[in-house]
Amino acid sequence: MVLENSLQTCSEVSGPLHSLILLSIPVDCGHHKQPLRPPATPNLTDQFSHLSFQEGYSVVWGGPNNVQQLDGGNLVKLILDNSSGSGFISQDDFYYGFFSAAIKLPASYSAGVVVAFYTSNAEVFPHTHDELDLEFLGHTKRKEWVLQTNVYGNGSVHMGREERFHLWFDPSADFHEYSILWNYNHAVFLVDNIPIREIIHTQVMGLQYPSKPMSVYSTIWDGSDWATEGGTYPVDYRFAPFVASYTSLELDGCVWNPTQSAPLCSYRPQPTNPIDGPQFKSLDPTQRAGMEWVRSRLMTYSYCHDSSRYPTAPPECQRPSRSTENHVYDHVFEQEEPLTRTQFAKYSRMKFSIPPSKRIPKPNQDMGLERRAYGQW
Repeated sequence: MVLENSLQTCSEVSGPLHSLILLSIPVDCGHHKQPLRPPATPNLTDQFSHLSFQEGYSVVWGGPNNVQQLDGGNLVKLILDNSSGSGFISQDDFYYGFFSAAIKLPASYSAGVVVAFYTSNAEVFPHTHDELDLEFLGHTKRKEWVLQTNVYGNGSVHMGREERFHLWFDPSADFHEYSILWNYNHAVFLVDNIPIREIIHTQVMGLQYPSKPMSVYSTIWDGSDWATEGGTYPVDYRFAPFVASYTSLELDGCVWNPTQSAPLCSYRPQPTNPIDGPQFKSLDPTQRAGMEWVRSRLMTYSYCHDSSRYPTAPPECQRPSRSTENHVYDHVFEQEEPLTRTQFAKYSRMKFSIPPSKRIPKPNQDMGLERRAYGQW
């Protein structure tokens, strides 16, 4: 009966009642009888050209057996086996932009495996780094991949801002687009062009909003100590190799030139500029509806509601006054009753990762990387 209700929850129930059900019952949204159909939103990825791997990225971790380039660099595979994980880094640093990849996650048993697509400047600013994370957490046979998002600004690693989601499809069956939009106004995580989370740049966030040039990374690595049910299920290398495949790579934004005192951006015509284009400054009504659709049905954790971890909600999570102009729009509190926050008490047992950037071995000459310098910040 619980299973039947959980299946119904994924496809039929919405609103505050659904939120209470969702936070109280472990819901498996990957095996519902009828696929969930999200609302239509603008296809932002159609507005940017695709790059081959050689045009935009370089290997940052793992040898030729763990980073495979196929079809002239239009298909890339990152592999985790019992010898190594692997990863790549953008050849340029960006001061705001739109970054996307179509990713197909490892199939079958993948407990303890982490696939990350993210932006970071930890190599340049080890104590005050910024980061925007999409992390895919592996699963046991009866579970599904979990998508975790997070944000760090100015070295705020003590303040985890994790949110976790189930997906409305099997991410290991086919390629799906995962994107990060980052500009002065907001940072947005998108799945198949549907926003799932928005971080608005406000006075409340202050310096904890990412505001320094960042590189774009993707990695696959062993997260046995935390990734699946708090580290209960480590990586089982009998199922290796674990392969994450990438295509439709997109990098578009303000390329940072460290020799200049200020960024010199080659702006594309409005409105398709992800930095200043009007359609990128805020979410339109269809995008907002799509985000609420995801968050009300498929979000399984938000730091804003974890009273065990944060007895006092972080300031950006608190419901703003209607008369407050410079507030953080908290999409979770807009939809849920205050009681909902108490439902996260059981999640105090969850473990959270250190930033993915900290999992990459320090660059050496074999990696062909040089430490990047941005001047004074």
